[in-house]
Amino acid sequence: MLQLLLKPLLGVAGQAVSGFIETKKAKAENKLTEIKANTKLKQQQIAGEVSWEASAVEQMKGSWKDEFVLLALMIPAILVFIPGMTEHVERGFEALHKLPDYYKHLLYLSCSVSMGVRMAPGVKGLFKKK
Repeated sequence: MLQLLLKPLLGVAGQAVSGFIETKKAKAENKLTEIKANTKLKQQQIAGEVSWEASAVEQMKGSWKDEFVLLALMIPAILVFIPGMTEHVERGFEALHKLPDYYKHLLYLSCSVSMGVRMAPGVKGLFKKK
């Protein structure tokens, strides 16, 4: 009788231990894969095989620039829904419109680069010295 009760309990306990071991193995394998990928990336960077964009993305982890640019872009979009603020937003855009073209282009370019947009090859030619 005792054997009839213990056998299912031991089976459940065995499955729990087996599941625990499988989870530990999967986590260890995942960590090993991550370490191998990072090692390979470092080797490629040393060899110069990885583009500067990947390196720049790695360096920008934890950077606040992207959040600042997004916030600066979202503030006028939010303010137009607040009564009395629409006029201020319109005046601000009129002032931006009056800025010199070169400055507006620099603003567009710096915001784009901060958000990770790459420059097209044709655009790069516009910034070469004549």
